[in-house]
Amino acid sequence: MERQKAGIELTGQPLGFSDLVRIGAGAALPSASESGMARVRIARGILENTIQSGLPVYGSTTGVGAMKDVEWSPEDLDAFNLGLVRAHHFGTGSPFSMSVVRNAMAIRVNTALTGQVGCSQELIEAYLQLLGADVIPVVRRTGSIGCADIGLMGQIGAVLTGVGEAVYRGRRMQAADAFDAAGIAPVRMLPRDSLASLSVNAVSFAAAAETTRNAASSIRVLLATGMMAAGALGASRDPWISVRHVGTAREALIGAWLCNASEEWPWPVATHVQDPLSLRMMAQVFGAVIENLLTAGHKILAATGRSDDNPVIVDGRVMTSGGSLPLDVTVLLEGAVICMAHAARNAFNRCVLLGNGQRRGLPVNLVPEGKIATGFGPIIKLAGEIFSRVLSMSNPVSAQSLVVAGGMEDEAAFLPLVIERFERQMRALKRLAALEALLSAQAIDILGDKPEGVARMLYDVVRKHADFYVVDRPLSAEVEAIEEELASEAFVSEMIAHKPILAYDDFFALGTLERVEERLYHDTIAI
Repeated sequence: MERQKAGIELTGQPLGFSDLVRIGAGAALPSASESGMARVRIARGILENTIQSGLPVYGSTTGVGAMKDVEWSPEDLDAFNLGLVRAHHFGTGSPFSMSVVRNAMAIRVNTALTGQVGCSQELIEAYLQLLGADVIPVVRRTGSIGCADIGLMGQIGAVLTGVGEAVYRGRRMQAADAFDAAGIAPVRMLPRDSLASLSVNAVSFAAAAETTRNAASSIRVLLATGMMAAGALGASRDPWISVRHVGTAREALIGAWLCNASEEWPWPVATHVQDPLSLRMMAQVFGAVIENLLTAGHKILAATGRSDDNPVIVDGRVMTSGGSLPLDVTVLLEGAVICMAHAARNAFNRCVLLGNGQRRGLPVNLVPEGKIATGFGPIIKLAGEIFSRVLSMSNPVSAQSLVVAGGMEDEAAFLPLVIERFERQMRALKRLAALEALLSAQAIDILGDKPEGVARMLYDVVRKHADFYVVDRPLSAEVEAIEEELASEAFVSEMIAHKPILAYDDFFALGTLERVEERLYHDTIAI
């Protein structure tokens, strides 16, 4: 029996990560609030009155870009509006996930409900109709400089008119065929609707939200493998205790979690006066990372309730807007990219400490005594290669100049490129966490430790896919299997259930869809 989908009413106010998770998964259908639609009708009336007065309106009665000074006659408007949206179906490359596209459409609707866009009510209904019929446009991901996703949103807009490609019930097909199969009809693009369907950053904001949530989950796992490695190395908990008193709020939060998660495993401390910085500074490194992720997350969510159109309807007038540059989100995500490099270096250093031996009498390369093997020396090289990959993607790109319109595109944020690099970092960090867990499990078995709690969960995942290492063997498939399970939403949910950081976990709606929906019935902690 098919589960009935819940509904989410869009009002023009910012969305939450739980909303985006549910809409993106197709588990909740968005609808437009009546108050929001009333604002849409008021704004539409202002736009139509301006057009009837004979004043030119950019992208409604005039061309766009280099053709902004070309005015169209009333007889030409239908052809212009249809052609405008189809001309901007120029994206190429691999497609975004269906969840990103669903959320992009919901964000476009939500920002229009602010009453600052001037699009028609029919355009809003067309987006909601696609979502309701589960006809999801195929959006190829290369086609935006990060100052309106014209080549990305244009692919959604083109599907609204019946051309391009869409996915319907899991099958990729021509948009016209998807419409026929779903029993829906294309929309007629009225003046302003074409530009409103393509000249916004909704795809980038949807992708930024998904990638930031993914990063939050990856960091959650890396924090746990860091605690596991610290235990195997016999690190002192004193720095984690002290940071709760002298650190920032986020550092104290991480210090508290490290103390709480490690108390179930009373490992013997084998420290010198000062632990290596990769152990002692864990709370500070991860504290800075989650501070950045939370700040970026709030900024992304704010963008889901703000019109970034041009022109806009304000003070009863149609006005040119300078609000289409998503630089605030971009700069914060670039900061997150740098933070990921710090997290990767921290994890890599722990891997090196494990492989070097000496601490707690561990053997070099974690080769058990009396065994003839190369051991985990090569794996340390892989960890170094992964860290280098993460580091290589941390150079900011948003301040680059770009020659496009009139010899110079004066501002572009390159947000899609930043997101793409951020995504690649996340894939690398997930593998680094798997390596750290594998090395830690080997050290734990050599030492005869008996981890419990979160460390035991990690240990069990490792031993499910990789036996204790006594003879040299291929490790590639084992590492990938460990990575896949540790990165799964099911494992993250299990870990959160045992040792949560609710202020963080609930803000990003981490874990499975079932956990997200369950938490909706509980009060969450604002952060």
